[in-house]
Amino acid sequence: MLLSHRETHLIERIGWLRAAVLGANDGIISTASLVVGVAAAATSPGEVLVAGVAGLVAGAMSMAAGEYVSVSSQADTENADLARERRELAEQPESELDELTAIYVARGVEPDLARTVAIQMTQKDAFATHARDELGLSDHVVARPVQAALTSALTFAVGASVPLALAAFTPAASIASVVSGGSLVCLAALGALGAWVGGAGILKPTLRVTFWGAFAMAATAAIGAMVGHAV
Repeated sequence: MLLSHRETHLIERIGWLRAAVLGANDGIISTASLVVGVAAAATSPGEVLVAGVAGLVAGAMSMAAGEYVSVSSQADTENADLARERRELAEQPESELDELTAIYVARGVEPDLARTVAIQMTQKDAFATHARDELGLSDHVVARPVQAALTSALTFAVGASVPLALAAFTPAASIASVVSGGSLVCLAALGALGAWVGGAGILKPTLRVTFWGAFAMAATAAIGAMVGHAV
C-alpha cells in the first residue's frame, strides 16, 4: 500500500518572498539613508521627519509601480510564449509530440519509454505538459504583477517606518547614529528572516544585507554633511 503525503516546497514562496524582501530591505535602507543624510545637513528634527515621510510615500509608490511594470513585462512574455505553444499544439501536434519526446530523452529516459510518456502526458493535458516541460512554467513560478506590486509597496512602507520611528523619538544630535545603528540591526534581522523563510543559510544573507545597508547610509551621510557645510 502506497502512503501519500503532501510536500510543501519552498519554491512556492518565491513570487511573494522576493518582492517582500526587496520591499522591506529597500524601505529600511533608502529611508534610513535619507534620514541620516538630511540629519547631517539639517538643523531641525522636523526637516528630517518631513524628508523621511516624503521618502516613505514616494518610495512605496515607486516600488509598487516599478514592480507592477517589470513583472507585467515578464507576464506578457510568458503569455506570448503560452499562446504560441497553444497554437503549435493545434497546428502541429505530431511535431510537438516529437519535441516532448526529445525533452524526456535529453533528461535520461530511454527513447521508447520517453515516447510512451510523451503520449500519455499529451493525452492527459498537452498544453499544461508543454508549458511545464518545454517552457518551464508552472503555477508557482508564473509572474503575478498585482501580488508583486502590493507586496513591495506594503513591505517598503513597513521597512521605512523603522528609521522614521527611530528618528521621531531620538534627540536631534543623536538621530544619525541611532537611526544608523537601529536600521542595521533591523536589516540583519530581515536578512536572517528572509533566508530562513526561503530555506537558505542565514549567515551569508545577513552579512550581505547589513554590509550594503551600512555602505549606503555611510555614503549618504557623507554627501549630506558635505552639502550641508557647503550650503
